[in-house]
Amino acid sequence: MNNGEGRRGNGGAEEDDDEDDVNGDLDLWERTYTDERSWESLQEDESGLLRPIDNKALYHSQYRRRLRSLSSTATAARIQKGLIRYLYIVIDLSKAASETDFRPRRIAVIAKHVEAFIREFFDQNPLSQVGLVTIKDGVAHCLTDLGGSPESHIKALMNKLECSGDSSLQNALDLVEGYLNQIPTYGHREVLILYSALSTCDPGDIMETIQKCKKSKIRCSVIGLAAEMFICKYLCQETGGMYSVALDESHFKELILEHAPPPPAIAEFAIANLIKMGFPQRAAEGSISICSCHKEAKVGAGYTCPRCKARVCELPTECRVCGLTLVSSPHLARSYHHLFPIAPFDEVPPSHLNDPIHKLQRNCFGCQQSLLNPGKWR
Repeated sequence: MNNGEGRRGNGGAEEDDDEDDVNGDLDLWERTYTDERSWESLQEDESGLLRPIDNKALYHSQYRRRLRSLSSTATAARIQKGLIRYLYIVIDLSKAASETDFRPRRIAVIAKHVEAFIREFFDQNPLSQVGLVTIKDGVAHCLTDLGGSPESHIKALMNKLECSGDSSLQNALDLVEGYLNQIPTYGHREVLILYSALSTCDPGDIMETIQKCKKSKIRCSVIGLAAEMFICKYLCQETGGMYSVALDESHFKELILEHAPPPPAIAEFAIANLIKMGFPQRAAEGSISICSCHKEAKVGAGYTCPRCKARVCELPTECRVCGLTLVSSPHLARSYHHLFPIAPFDEVPPSHLNDPIHKLQRNCFGCQQSLLNPGKWR
């Protein structure tokens, strides 16, 4: 019996060695998928499509979105939202961003979802502007200035993804505070920090910097990728922002997209203002003029300021010559739905489909298209 058990034990050890040799040729994230064997959990639905492996996360995100829509609709009459936002996205590019707990690396996941967030931000906030700031080697660098072009921000970010050194939260706050302090009073000043490190290497007292941001009416929010930090939580509490820590990639995507809709304005800062805006005309295709944005001559495209006749490349923006806010009429129309949001749909039981008392609408009231399942939603 002992010899048989010993032989079986040796056989099991040999099988383990073979598996170790096979897994040794794989990367860390590939070995994790091999150990989980997640492909064996795939199932098909009635139509032959693959079902999600983890339905709990999907249902939880849908539940949270429905709760947010219900709460926003119920309090829409009492909440004032900022339609003109000036947001700086601070990305931590310290050595902690190269960790592999988010596959394949943290910085790869951050860059992927920051790109999606920038596009979603401009889709929901067409009158707002975004800037990018990075933290590397204890120094904060302004990657892009405030602007309304998502492509320029994304292109600049994808070319600067090297990670090194430590992170300095104070230097980043000092930099963005200097930029946002020049923003007009009608603009809502915001900072979204994507922080990977577990410490901050600061040259001075960060508490004074936090109070300076609070005095400048800057709303700071932080999304952590490692663990909760007291200084980040304190920063968000003092400035009225949100602090959260991502559990995985899907959770990180959900957290960052929560910052795309305009947040409620702080009561003491929500002052109504009349803003002068200009609606520039698009320049002729063959015209040659000097662009006030890039300080160089360009042929065709661009827009002409109605006040000083200067040329700009993109909208919305602020004229570099006379300071007039330049927008287009579609930008104002797309911002309208934040003032009067559509009420959430009510779930209707299928038994009411053929009930003559409950006559359900067959077509959507907005686009007049036929509803695929008229007995489920209205």
